[in-house]
Amino acid sequence: MEYAEILNILAPCGLNCRKCMANADGDIKKHSKDLQALLGDFDRYAARFSSFLPVFRNYPKFKELLSFFASADCSGCRKGECRYPNCHVMACVRGKGVDFCFQCSEFPCEKSTFDADLNRRWIEMNSRMKEIGVRAYYAETKDLCRYR
Repeated sequence: MEYAEILNILAPCGLNCRKCMANADGDIKKHSKDLQALLGDFDRYAARFSSFLPVFRNYPKFKELLSFFASADCSGCRKGECRYPNCHVMACVRGKGVDFCFQCSEFPCEKSTFDADLNRRWIEMNSRMKEIGVRAYYAETKDLCRYR
């Protein structure tokens, strides 16, 4: 895959935007819409099943969450605005004129404002990209789950 194509998929922090729950072109949205179509008008069945399978009492909340996933509309960090409220990475890389954090001489820094878990992952992802290159990193991670 060409570098320019990868830039449309990988955020500057190293996360795969297409694997994000908010991405309009992502698998989570696609599969959520598919599941909505497969379930059809399942509400009345869920109500019926709830009398002997109590888990179906949760169906309205499940349906609400599924609808949220199916309505994802983010175009990705590089094309839009990051949906993570504590992310300052995109603004920083734009200001530095780099594509990824590891390309900055100040990496790792304190500018990400991520929580401890995401900060750890951000350092790991960018360190790995620095070690093997962006194309190899994408190839290595493109099929991995984003939420781990």
